[in-house]
Amino acid sequence: MRAIRIDDFGGPEVLKLVADHPEPEPAPGMVLLEVSRAGVNYADTHQVENSYLAPTSLPFVPGAEVVGTAPDGQRKVALLSGGGYAQRALAPIASTFDVPDEVDDGQALALVLQGLTAWHLLRTSAHLAPGETVVVHAAAGGVGTLAVQLAKAWGAGRVVAVASSEAKRQLALELGADVAVDSAEPALPKALRDAAGGYVDVVLDMVGGRTTDQSLSALAPFGRLVFFGMASRELPRPVELGPLMNRSRAVVGFWLVHAFADPPRLLAAPMRELLAMTAAGDLRPVVGGTYGLSQAAQAHRDLRARTTVGKLVLDPTS
Repeated sequence: MRAIRIDDFGGPEVLKLVADHPEPEPAPGMVLLEVSRAGVNYADTHQVENSYLAPTSLPFVPGAEVVGTAPDGQRKVALLSGGGYAQRALAPIASTFDVPDEVDDGQALALVLQGLTAWHLLRTSAHLAPGETVVVHAAAGGVGTLAVQLAKAWGAGRVVAVASSEAKRQLALELGADVAVDSAEPALPKALRDAAGGYVDVVLDMVGGRTTDQSLSALAPFGRLVFFGMASRELPRPVELGPLMNRSRAVVGFWLVHAFADPPRLLAAPMRELLAMTAAGDLRPVVGGTYGLSQAAQAHRDLRARTTVGKLVLDPTS
């Protein structure tokens, strides 16, 4: 079958299309899906260069999310441990979900990893309360576009979107953000406080480096910064406990893999809510581009260059 195989760690150039990759063998607890679309996630760019949280062994087929058809003809979307950039993929039954007819392939892919992440960032990690102010960094990205909408739907008093271009900031405003801030703003803590009308309650940060450092200083007492990625590939300064206690602030890490400890409660239940909201038109997953499987390297280049918005997907037929 056609697949993207990684034989050496590196940048986007190591994503190679092969036509004769071995087909996955069905196994207990797994379902074989005929893939109609595969999702591209920012974590994939780290896995390819071996800078991801979990170590990776060569060779491998990347891709942690697919939508496709099961042997019984049911359309499903799934989270995988890998192997998604291919024509067929094995998915754990516990992290495979039926897709309503009202939800298209791209929308389903936007929800299954990035939507679940946004759900848990706000519900599980930040414990968002009605009326609180929320800052969403990378607000035009896959997680950000959904986090902006969910924060508003769940009663946030003010949502501040942070993005790198006027077009991205405009998209975040169209999705419900109350105000948008340029991520290149040199005095970022002041810009966030001005936009929020004071110190902020919740910050969702997947950027790292200077962004994390400055966002932490914008937190109100009892404020929470949830750290779930490092797109800048720059470490923030070490967090000292004294200043956290002095301001009653919290820094929380999040990695979706821990939701697999309880799939019915931490995966299936949130997915039902996200899919139902999308089917009803109350949530708008943004699909920012569809690439052929042979263009996987370009999808990674575009994602790393921060020129994309929303969810990127791969078409395994081209």
